[in-house]
Amino acid sequence: MKLEVVVLPVSDVDRAKEFYGRLGWRLDQTPPGVIQFTPPGSQCSVHFGPDLTSAAPGSAKEYLIVSDLEAARNALVAVGVEVSDPHHLGPEGPVSGLDPERRSYYSRASFSDPDGNTWLLQEITTRLPGRVEAAATSFSSARDLASALQRAAAAHGEHEKRIGQADPNWPDWYAEYMVKEQTGADLPT
Repeated sequence: MKLEVVVLPVSDVDRAKEFYGRLGWRLDQTPPGVIQFTPPGSQCSVHFGPDLTSAAPGSAKEYLIVSDLEAARNALVAVGVEVSDPHHLGPEGPVSGLDPERRSYYSRASFSDPDGNTWLLQEITTRLPGRVEAAATSFSSARDLASALQRAAAAHGEHEKRIGQADPNWPDWYAEYMVKEQTGADLPT
């Protein structure tokens, strides 16, 4: 089973369609009466339309996973979306600013659609163990892939320092590192 669609409760379908289109989400072909958008890199879409749900408009709260919170926030602001300032989870609750260590799952920001449906942006670069199967690893954009390659390159540089020489097998090392980072497995050293 795969999660395919989440239904958003909206009061004005045309206004919602304009908003989600402005985000750069793909407008998918659907049956009459249904509007479907898919965020870049996502396999799950959102639906809205008249009579799709009895939930109150603005009552949804959804998560969007990003590999670089600052870049995602800047992209949204660039298209006129009001996004909260970044914050991270501290021992006593939310703290202003990005997580100083840029740990996965800690840095967040949020925005709302015109009806008040809330979207929480959460920065994740390394998954908790068991969250992603190794065969299902993928990157949602060239920027996400480049960011993963940069992290692998930095880690590989430390690996070469430890072994005291250049590692000619770096492509395999990078691949293993990037898959393990996404799946939450122990990273190679």
